[in-house]
Amino acid sequence: AYLGGGLEPFIVSADPNADNFQVPNLALNNVTQGRFGDRMALLSQFDHLRREIDARGLMSSMDKFDGKAVSLLTGNAARDAFDMNREDPKLRDRYGRYAVGQQCLLARRLVEAGVRLVTVDFPCVPGQKAFSWDDHASVWNIFEQMKIRLPVLDQIVSALVQDLYDRGLSDKVLLVVTGEMSHTPRLSNFQGQPGREHWGKTMSVLMSGGGMRTGQIIGATNARGDEPHTRPLTPNDLLATWYRYLGIPVETHINDFTGRPTPIIPQGRAIDELV
Repeated sequence: AYLGGGLEPFIVSADPNADNFQVPNLALNNVTQGRFGDRMALLSQFDHLRREIDARGLMSSMDKFDGKAVSLLTGNAARDAFDMNREDPKLRDRYGRYAVGQQCLLARRLVEAGVRLVTVDFPCVPGQKAFSWDDHASVWNIFEQMKIRLPVLDQIVSALVQDLYDRGLSDKVLLVVTGEMSHTPRLSNFQGQPGREHWGKTMSVLMSGGGMRTGQIIGATNARGDEPHTRPLTPNDLLATWYRYLGIPVETHINDFTGRPTPIIPQGRAIDELV
């Protein structure tokens, strides 16, 4: 929340499954190296003036963005990582010829290129009425949508896990499959249409790789699935586990815009069974 603009994400909205997939602004586009150098020199002069009148300290974030932009434009690593034509068509088929399937394959390519964190959103697949996993009874039939959605999720996750192992990346890459909340164990009904409402007390999270002790189930609910029964954990425990994997001390504080130190998590500890 207070990491500054220099750590804003690079968002790719184009569909990597499309034949004409292209990420904009990754090339100089008919600008010679000499002209590009002149532009950088001029930018440096403007930056000097802006830094003198910068009262909020925003220039440091802009400097980070400028550095990343120059790296993208002058290097080949990013362009190569985004070039899906470099992948074996059979492997692309294994991930599934859906936007989300190719996004997960692209995520693996980006990680290999040195990206530290990639987030893939999975809203829907072709043939679905649903545009999200928000399966209220009032919007659509949850079972009809799950029959379309879950086989795709199974295909993509299994392909990514296997791919990471085949490439020797399983100890280096932590895969997390999760949503922001769960749904009621008990079905709702709206005019004969089944669905589930929001539920925050119990949910499942899948993690693979990262050098963690995987292949186990941690925690359990009661028989109804609506309350934690054994080994209750919180989102902060998950965050603490991920921070530990990333080498970030959980006691780290980030200064907000007023200079007040704010903990990255107010509480929580790494999950012992995993680490």
